[in-house]
Amino acid sequence: MNTTELLKKVRKIEIKTKGLSNHIFSGEYHSTFKGRGMSFSEVRAYQYGDDVRNIDWNVTARTGDPFIKIFEEERELTVILLIDVSQSSFFGLANLKNEIITEISAVLSFSAINNNDKVGVIFFSDKIEKFIPPKKGKQHILRIIRELINFEPSGQGTNIKLALEYFTNIVKKRTICFMLSDFMDSGYDTALRIAARRHDLVGIHLYDEFEKSLPNVGMMRVHDAETNDSIIIDTASKKVRNQYEENFQNQYDYFTNAFKKAGADTMSICTNESYVNALMKFFKKRHK
Repeated sequence: MNTTELLKKVRKIEIKTKGLSNHIFSGEYHSTFKGRGMSFSEVRAYQYGDDVRNIDWNVTARTGDPFIKIFEEERELTVILLIDVSQSSFFGLANLKNEIITEISAVLSFSAINNNDKVGVIFFSDKIEKFIPPKKGKQHILRIIRELINFEPSGQGTNIKLALEYFTNIVKKRTICFMLSDFMDSGYDTALRIAARRHDLVGIHLYDEFEKSLPNVGMMRVHDAETNDSIIIDTASKKVRNQYEENFQNQYDYFTNAFKKAGADTMSICTNESYVNALMKFFKKRHK
């Protein structure tokens, strides 16, 4: 994609997603996430009725009198987008998964900067592809959109465990983290649990209808973009179709169970459905 085409596409996504952020999501985003974090402010002498869990035992031991920690709401939050750029994200019949990921990421980013929050991005495949540190401002968001549109990963597979471990190690301050992936992986439950203890983590599962079930069209060559393996399968076989659906369901169940056990929220979006409705439903649920 040349520079002119890239800029046109960036502008198109900016117009669409910025409009959604301004008119639909900013209020929902604000009410869902603002004030959820608390940061240490100062200590003061203990007063009758204070929560004993807030006693600063170091200061208390040093002075001989009880003191408690005072906390204040963090008015400025940081949003991290953990984005899957593996080869399977470039699949889709109605819409490519990575195109939906780009638009959702742009909506969340514009919603964040409308509330004076910082946004950072981690691109991952079976390796850490790129880290864009959190910043504020429209130009920063446009850079993120350009990267989303034009990024060419060096890896093919998916390693969610690696992405979560990198995120936990490099981002120390509590953040709102949206992980956007098709979650075609397993073995990441421990890394997820550790990340979710420190951060407010949300898993956004993207999938295509064709990945969920096979049509009955006879013999078909199927290619795995992440392994480059190709096989011929008989889609007329009910056993084959059932096994295909079972594989998808097993991966989806692993995703939902891992996030639930970690205390993290999830949403699932099909490429032929409106991500706007899914986001609105999620925000309203979080606000309750």
